Amino acid sequence: MSAVKKKRAVVLVSGGLDSATCLAIAGDRGFECYALSFDYGQRASSELIAARRLAETAGVLEHKVIELNMGAIGGSALTDTDISIPEQESEGIPVTYVPARNTVFLSYALAWAEVLNANAIFIGVNALDYSGYPDCRPEYIEAFQTLINLATKVGVEGSVISLETPLIDLTKAEIIKTGVGLSVDYGLTVSCYQADSEGRACGQCDSCRFRVSGFETAEVEDPTRYQ
Repeated sequence: MSAVKKKRAVVLVSGGLDSATCLAIAGDRGFECYALSFDYGQRASSELIAARRLAETAGVLEHKVIELNMGAIGGSALTDTDISIPEQESEGIPVTYVPARNTVFLSYALAWAEVLNANAIFIGVNALDYSGYPDCRPEYIEAFQTLINLATKVGVEGSVISLETPLIDLTKAEIIKTGVGLSVDYGLTVSCYQADSEGRACGQCDSCRFRVSGFETAEVEDPTRYQ
């Protein structure tokens, strides 16, 4: 009697709170997880240390870190040190938006998913408690799913690689509660846009504010270390 083939998923793991929760959800749904992270020239290199720890803790089958020099393009406070990280709320799309970042990341995830014959790609985008990035919206995810269906061998042959966004409609507090229920250690995560080399947060940027508010609303102890 042949063994049942397990489902495989490529999970984008940045090292932050959302991606850690997303990774736990994928595992809880029965997927064999392959973690994918990017060294794209981001300020907070401690994110990658966090990503490696999260992948190891989750017991993923493999963790790849792809090097991309998005800093050569510039245009974002996360990749260009000449642009300051805003520490006050602002209107519109903030300067921390990295042009086309999720499109680039998902393209790599899709390529690896094809190689692995994976069934799904998980990404921890969120359209509620977030900074207003255009590539975190449901419309964007729907469009990329259409691209997956059109641009892949499996799509042409009638199968599908599903783009999973389990956090997209959740508040930050709901994400935290979900992760706590799945035993996510948020002390391992780094969310701050300008965390130091030890992963300590600034406490002032958009990402820090959403994180602080999320833990307070969820009534969960915040393990974040601050500078």
